[in-house]
Amino acid sequence: MIQTPFKIYIYQTSSLQSLFHSSLLKTPFVTTNPQEAHLFYIPFPLDTSPRSISRVIRYLRNDYPFWNQTLGADHFFVFCDGIGYESDRNLVELKKNSLQLSCFPSKNGNFIPHKDLTLPPLVTPYGLYGLKARFRGYFNGLSRNSSFVTVSTTLFKEMKDDNDFVVEHVDGDELSSSSYGESKFCLFLYGDETAGMFGIGEALRLGCVPVIISDRPVIELPFMDVLRWSKIAMFVGLENGVKELKSVLDGGCGEKYEEMRRLGKIVSKHFDWSGSVMSPQPFDAFHTVLYQLWLRRHTIRYARREIAR
Repeated sequence: MIQTPFKIYIYQTSSLQSLFHSSLLKTPFVTTNPQEAHLFYIPFPLDTSPRSISRVIRYLRNDYPFWNQTLGADHFFVFCDGIGYESDRNLVELKKNSLQLSCFPSKNGNFIPHKDLTLPPLVTPYGLYGLKARFRGYFNGLSRNSSFVTVSTTLFKEMKDDNDFVVEHVDGDELSSSSYGESKFCLFLYGDETAGMFGIGEALRLGCVPVIISDRPVIELPFMDVLRWSKIAMFVGLENGVKELKSVLDGGCGEKYEEMRRLGKIVSKHFDWSGSVMSPQPFDAFHTVLYQLWLRRHTIRYARREIAR
């Protein structure tokens, strides 16, 4: 029997999956009455294998009535890597019907547009807004595993040889906020495992207009239900080199640039997870994710009616 005061301090995790879970528990949106619920949250442990996920769904199917009422359409889960295509029935229903929250940028094939959501990267805000721009464009490197290394070699060689651009090569989610704050445009390569995409929210906060370089449609930027990305970022193809890139940047100068920069600073609060460590704050990343889930409640109700017929 413990007879003296006994307290345990829990270190905050750096995992978005755990941070979302702990933040949700601090809010009034949680209910113990399933009849009140608009959505059902499945808290998968970190690094869970597909086989273990399937067992969880089978358990929910057999022991609770809620999954079978909609085949999981009113359920959501957080899984950083996303669920791939599987033959197992439980995983098929989970991927097809349930709302997936995965970490941005998502892996190709593990994200279904208009259904799934991406969580903005977890970074620590630092660096000052309003620094004098010394560079035209800043590019924050590639991960070693990027599938774009070969196809983008020419573009980045051209940028490295051009004094208008600063090109760094970093892995993981390390950021160079001083370079973000000292650049007019921040260049992001859109695709799998591209390290630079982690800094897109920080670029907005520091007044560096994002320029997203891609060889395919951009389908899962954070908060696509909420933000008009065309008003705060620019988009350019990958194949035509630095000449086209400069042409796009020239088209985004003047009043248009200042307006994009202003709007980017305003919406950057939606990318901030820092308040969630202690207590989620209105309009922060956590609440903006919840708002996107709330927007989907009408679709969920429709699914319930269809299955009930």
